[in-house]
Amino acid sequence: MKSVKLMVAGTSLALTFITAVLINNTSAQTQRPASLKNDGFAVLELFTSEGCSSCPPAEALLANIQQHVAGKPIYILAYHVDYWDRLGWKDPFSDAKFTARQYQYNKQFTREVYTPQLIINGKEEFVGSEGTAIEGAISSALEGSTTATLSVKGYLHKDSLSVSYNFSGIVSDQQLVLAVVQRQATSSVRAGENEGKTLSHVQLVRNLYSMKLKGQSTGTFNITLPEQFSAKDWEVIGFVQNKQNGAINAAASIGID
Repeated sequence: MKSVKLMVAGTSLALTFITAVLINNTSAQTQRPASLKNDGFAVLELFTSEGCSSCPPAEALLANIQQHVAGKPIYILAYHVDYWDRLGWKDPFSDAKFTARQYQYNKQFTREVYTPQLIINGKEEFVGSEGTAIEGAISSALEGSTTATLSVKGYLHKDSLSVSYNFSGIVSDQQLVLAVVQRQATSSVRAGENEGKTLSHVQLVRNLYSMKLKGQSTGTFNITLPEQFSAKDWEVIGFVQNKQNGAINAAASIGID
């Protein structure tokens, strides 16, 4: 396990970088000639923990990104891992399945498993507070293009969601992943490296589901929702990911009826 120490001044600079790149990217998209394809997207997956003193700056970076993503194909997911739980504070948002997801990613990256780790589109990984590097990766992802598309629609029942999906792209070795996300939460930490702090979180993944496409580009998928789920304070994000190399090929927020 490895934690990464961060200077506060560096965090402030990183927030400025991210704000600038999001604003500049919007301008670039407006000015780009219509003849050039520009349908890129960015799925940001942060692996974090309330037990890690280096993680709050990375989560602050995510919160800043969240404030500027309106209308942009940027999808933010924060997974709270559980391997910090035995070191003095049990993170109430942690889940072993999120740890397993991070270890799965680690097979394709050379660094050891650590927090805060940010992965973009399943292809690149960064220390979660590296503002300059993350800025460049988001910009490149948004300016890129893709040959695949994903459309998803959710039909809300009492305690479940029926999701209909339509994926255009190569379906072999692909899986549809659905993340149930709580947009905001706070927590008072009473032990561990962040003892005495009240931490703010955004885009908390509370549950994660996956389904092999099995050669089918359309279908339905039923998932169970938390009791406190509401369309106002929560969302469901879907993406199609290659099971072999981890690359995310398409993503979309799920409209809920």
